[in-house]
Amino acid sequence: MAIQYAARRAQFRSLHREGCFIIPNPWDIGGARRLEKLGFKALATTGAGYAWSMGREDGQLSLEDALGHLRMLCSATDLPVNADFETGYSDSPDGIFDNVLMAIETGVAGLSIEDRRGRDLVEFPVAVERIRAARRAIDHSDQDVLLIGRSEGHFLGKPDLEATIGRLVAYSEAGADCLFAPGVNDLTDIARIVAAVRPKPVNVMITGPSPLVSDLAAIGVRRVSVGGSLAVAAWRGFEASAKMLLAEGKLPPRQ
Repeated sequence: MAIQYAARRAQFRSLHREGCFIIPNPWDIGGARRLEKLGFKALATTGAGYAWSMGREDGQLSLEDALGHLRMLCSATDLPVNADFETGYSDSPDGIFDNVLMAIETGVAGLSIEDRRGRDLVEFPVAVERIRAARRAIDHSDQDVLLIGRSEGHFLGKPDLEATIGRLVAYSEAGADCLFAPGVNDLTDIARIVAAVRPKPVNVMITGPSPLVSDLAAIGVRRVSVGGSLAVAAWRGFEASAKMLLAEGKLPPRQ
């Protein structure tokens, strides 16, 4: 199994070297296997999607929930899996170090650490030290796991591009292999992020019809994720069919 995960990690790193790939976010075994059959090259977890499937809200997963979810998905597919490891499930760098080591043991090929605490950003020096702690854990494990540094300002409704770029650059210098600022969707802003952290790869999350993956690839984005958007689409379809059943006594046609 260790050899199997090592091959996936090498494959995952190679995907980040050139071009642009889509990394969709399933939340269960069935979704992971369907996406693999469709031809995607890697998968990423979604904390929100998994929480909703358990009747909880985004951010309500425990460390044990997250680790169990990672083990489940890594064992369900032959593709590399990137972990949405949220805040690292700890406020302290030492706690993040320990938790990242446990995440690596699940078989993940990459993991992200967010710089948020609730609806606020973690103080800048603390956020940088958290990335350093995750980097130390990966190096200590001697496993080729990618570290993704996330800056959540835009996602939290605090769209300060200069501050976001400053954080991403600092996370890169602290050891992040890939940078990610969810909520930044303007192509000009994304191009500035790509230029600021080059040559390290940038992840962009899309949640709707724009921007197009081809447009993102054209400005140098290496990977494109969707967060909880596939889960949102699934739940919307579920609720629409259930409401039709309740109100009209029928279901929409199966396609």
